[in-house]
Amino acid sequence: MKHLKRLSIALTVAALMAGCSTGVKLDDQAPVEDRSATTNAGANTGNTAQSGVAGVNLGQSDRDGAGPVGVSRTIYFDFDSYAIKSEYQSVLDAHARFIKAVPGRKVMLEGHTDDRGGREYNLALGQKRAEAVRRSLGLLGVSDGQMEAISYGKEKPAVQGISEDARAQNRRVELSYR
Repeated sequence: MKHLKRLSIALTVAALMAGCSTGVKLDDQAPVEDRSATTNAGANTGNTAQSGVAGVNLGQSDRDGAGPVGVSRTIYFDFDSYAIKSEYQSVLDAHARFIKAVPGRKVMLEGHTDDRGGREYNLALGQKRAEAVRRSLGLLGVSDGQMEAISYGKEKPAVQGISEDARAQNRRVELSYR
């Protein structure tokens, strides 16, 4: 009877520990590609045929510190991932040009997650997302001193709710200019 009770407790503890684990290792993501040599070609010529990216207004936008005009300030991520999707490369290119245009310009990279997972895990995942964007901008020539990466985890959702659409909108990094 005593051994059965100990076995039951051990199995319960093991089940709880297994249930808390996501099985995803935060360090097993794809590396960031260095595109600094290819993104500067034609950057000032306005030739979209060469780069595939439309020109960006490098001056201040309508709202002071808001970032380049007409360019999203949000990078979205898949569930439990901090790999930057290729669809955001033009957004990162535009922000890199905008930041590099004024050496004193600073950007805060704010990492966020959806509501699933524990607080500590989500803070770490949000930080990994912000650092992934920081590395990408660094490879595009942005000075490390112009960027700061922070994580809010699941504490500041963009959208309330538990639908997949709401959760997808919360898995993000927001670029905030200071």
